[in-house]
Amino acid sequence: MAYGDIAEYVGTGGPRQVGRVMATFGGGVAWWRVIHADGTPPTCHEGQALSHYLTEGTPLRSARAPVRVDMPRARWHPS
Repeated sequence: MAYGDIAEYVGTGGPRQVGRVMATFGGGVAWWRVIHADGTPPTCHEGQALSHYLTEGTPLRSARAPVRVDMPRARWHPS
C-alpha cells in the first residue's frame, strides 16, 4: 500500500502523517510494504527493500535504480 492508501484506509490524516508514524514506529513492521504512490520504496532504503521484494516475489516495474513496485499488480485492496 502507498502512504496515501493507508491514510484513506485508516480514515484520518494523510500520507505525511503515515510517513511520520512509519519513521517513528515502523521498525517493528514490514516497512518495505509501505511505499510511495509511484511504486518507489522509502528513501535511502531501496537496497534493503529490493531484497525483501525479491524474496517475497513482489511484482516490480524495475529492479534497478530507481527500484519500483508494479503498483497495479501489487497494491493491496482491503475488502
